[in-house]
Amino acid sequence: MMSDDVPMISRLAPSPTGVLHLGNARSFLINWLYLRSRAGSLLLRIEDIDGPRLKAGATDGLLEDLQWMGLDWDGEPIRQSERMAEYARAANLLLAEGLAYPCTCTRKEIDAAGSAPHEEWQDAAVYPGTCRGRYGSMAEARSESGREPALRLRVDDSALPFQDHFSGSQAGRIRGDFVIQKRDGGPAYQLAVVVDDIASGVNLVVRGHDLLPSTPRQLLLYRHMEKPAPEYLHLPLLVGPDGRRLAKRHGDSSLRMFRQNGVSAAALVGYLASISGLLPAGKECMPEDLLAGFDLALLPRQEQIATGAELLA
Repeated sequence: MMSDDVPMISRLAPSPTGVLHLGNARSFLINWLYLRSRAGSLLLRIEDIDGPRLKAGATDGLLEDLQWMGLDWDGEPIRQSERMAEYARAANLLLAEGLAYPCTCTRKEIDAAGSAPHEEWQDAAVYPGTCRGRYGSMAEARSESGREPALRLRVDDSALPFQDHFSGSQAGRIRGDFVIQKRDGGPAYQLAVVVDDIASGVNLVVRGHDLLPSTPRQLLLYRHMEKPAPEYLHLPLLVGPDGRRLAKRHGDSSLRMFRQNGVSAAALVGYLASISGLLPAGKECMPEDLLAGFDLALLPRQEQIATGAELLA
């Protein structure tokens, strides 16, 4: 881990595509405890650029839920929707340096590519490199294809191994060139978070294990931008009784639902603390009550079954 002399900066990064649920809340709580117990700075970034999936009023709901839980942050919230010019600037620089290239392939064409393998962690085919070297410029790609091109980052290394400070050594596999700018000109997730974290000085990222496969792609972007990468802590997910990531099939686990059913913030935080090994089951507390004894080593290394049903009993 980084030296105690280096100011620690991390961020909470909810997306207003829905409501906060137990899994989000648990990751945010651990992030808050880790930073606040070490006098670090904790920023809040609203990742509100996934246009079709954004929900009206969701941002206000996210802020309300975080405050209800007793989580705070430093400074004003950062909104990705206000930083589109920064993402475009970064994408254009990568294109100009020959590190990215225009791609006019549709998802259907990629899926139909001969024996295209699929990533184990997502339902998407690995890009076979069809447009590498195909066009000399964005204008040429647009003119020849009649389509608005996306931008893909060249991946010349099959892996970027790294050390995760909770999940251990990672092979860091990267399979195929990946999109950094979508066809509508908006940034892909990988580019946006790296540009934002660089601008904010973030040097520690705490998030769920489901985002672990994104890390080597982001590390490659840091390398190309010649900026130091943050350290990473990926936490095991909360799962349902079937061992699968919490979802609607397991019932409503949103903070809004618990609040509407009279569950107190102290009861919910206590529940999250207990399944995280920080507090005996059945105890209630607020985040600040956990600071003095917080130790990352107490957290379980495996996924935890947690639907919150006990809170409603």
